[in-house]
Order: sequence, then structure tokens, then C-alpha cells
Amino acid sequence: MVFSLALLWVVVLFLIVALFALSRQIGILFERITPLGALVNDSGPKVGEPTPLFKLPSLTGGEVFVGPRAGRSTLIFFLSPTCPICKKLLPILRSVRQAEKEWIDVVLASDGDVDKHKRFIQTADLGSFPYVNSTELGLAYRVSRLPFAVLLDEKGIIRSKGLINSREQLESLFNAKELGVESIQGYLDGYAAARS
Repeated sequence: MVFSLALLWVVVLFLIVALFALSRQIGILFERITPLGALVNDSGPKVGEPTPLFKLPSLTGGEVFVGPRAGRSTLIFFLSPTCPICKKLLPILRSVRQAEKEWIDVVLASDGDVDKHKRFIQTADLGSFPYVNSTELGLAYRVSRLPFAVLLDEKGIIRSKGLINSREQLESLFNAKELGVESIQGYLDGYAAARS
């Protein structure tokens, strides 16, 4: 009886040590796989540079000015009617636009056949968004893959940009602006280098 009780205590102590070791490993794993922000490309205007200025007609009515706007930041979201990830992100864009309406305007941008985009606006219920159809705008930012977003501050300075595939990556553009860094990846790389 004494032997079995001692053996049970040894097993319990072993399990406690194993639990602490696993907890530490989980913490290390989370550090290694921290969620990265929007995937930044090096082409086009750099973060910190002024945006190219545009005044474009919107397919939903009115005109869209891309540039400095007193007291308002602008998120330009490049999408396509045939992009499934773009469609998945539309409810997120609606949510972000509603939650951040005090300081940001969301502009949808694409290029191609106008009739196809008008049908897309109707079927996806995008009539409340400014929606520009401009090849020049995409070329100015060197957009090569979709969905892609660019965040401009009120002075028309590019604060963050990148390929967006999830809500976290979209929000990383706002986080980068708040932290005053080019991208979340750059911030995390700098943080890791400082710790080494």
C-alpha cells in the first residue's frame, strides 16, 4: 500500500512538471507564430510617402478624391467581382467602416468592364460605398494581387499598405498607423532583433 501511494505521488509530480514544460512550449510556439499583418510589397509608393493624387468618378455616384482630406483618413480597398477572398471580406469592410466611421472613409477600387462592376455593386449591395473603376489608380499603387489595401492619413501620406486575406490583416493596417511603423512584420522583426 505504501509503495503504491509513493508511486502515485511520483506520477503526480511528473505530471505537474510535464504540464509546466508544455505550458512553456505553448508560449514559445505562440511567440513564433504571431499573426502577421498585411503582406507588404515593395513596389509602388512607399509607406511614408505622399499618395498620388486622383479625382475619380464613383460608379455609385459622385466623385472620389484620393489625397489629403482634413480630419479624415482613407482606406482604399482594391477588389474584383471574381475574387472569392474579396467577397469574403466585404462584411468585414462594412463592419470596419461602421466601427471606424469617426475617422476613416472606405473606398472600393477596381478596373475592367464597367457593366460587370455595376452588376457586382448591385448583387453584393455595395451602393453605400464609393466605388471607383480606374486602371490608373491600381497602376499608381502597383497592385498586382487582390485583395490589396492602402491606408492614407488625413495629410494624404501612405501610412500602411498590403495584401489582405483576413480581418486581422486588415486591422494590422490600422495598428501599423497607430504604432507609426511601416508594417506589423517590420515591427515584429525589430522587436525580435531587439530581444536577441
